[in-house]
Amino acid sequence: MSNPFDYLNAINYTKKDLMTGSVNDELAEDGYNPFVVNKGLSYFPDTILYSNEMNTRPQIDNKLQFHYLINSIRPKKRYSKWHKRNANNDLEAIQQYYQCNYTKAEQALKVLTGEQIECIKQRLQSCEE
Repeated sequence: MSNPFDYLNAINYTKKDLMTGSVNDELAEDGYNPFVVNKGLSYFPDTILYSNEMNTRPQIDNKLQFHYLINSIRPKKRYSKWHKRNANNDLEAIQQYYQCNYTKAEQALKVLTGEQIECIKQRLQSCEE
């Protein structure tokens, strides 16, 4: 299993043990991504505490985390949209101009004026042409 959403579906609804009795149990355990699973469970009021419990214990093996979640959470269909960053042209321009990451660009955006941002966009356009 390499799709983290299969693990979320097993924890939330099907209660099928994907790590025991599969073709390759070690590969199934390696395919489990605790961060993605915990993030997926954190969107719901009835599973957020279980997700937080696993976040406080990152040293636990993937198989043990999965078995804890699959045996603790009641079966229910849970669907949610994953939150994504909104596209911001100013931030993208700052990142490209200064060759920095998203966090540094956010900090620079707080300091730069509107005129400076427009100047950066103009310089980037002139470089592309």
